[in-house]
Amino acid sequence: MAINNITGYTGTQATRSTEGSQPQVSRSEPTVSQSETGTPSSIETVSLSDTSVQLRSLENTIANLPVVDTSRVEALKKAIDEGSYQIDSGRVADKMISFERQLMGEVE
Repeated sequence: MAINNITGYTGTQATRSTEGSQPQVSRSEPTVSQSETGTPSSIETVSLSDTSVQLRSLENTIANLPVVDTSRVEALKKAIDEGSYQIDSGRVADKMISFERQLMGEVE
């Protein structure tokens, strides 16, 4: 049996496992029947970490959220129509300044 130069494992399957949330990759060498029948010479698989699976789930959840919060929009329309909506100009100015600082790379 040959030794895999990358991992040092012996045998027909080599697995590379790294720390943290890195994926695990494995590769199996062809069997005798695969070699004789001309099927693919190796099979490669990738296993994602728990973190990757959680990120994918969050991505799918966010993708299914509505772009606009219609209940908030309706509440604001009603307040404007009734004349009860008050704009806090100081808060708006502070938010604009904060946003500008973030664009410029400054830390608050």
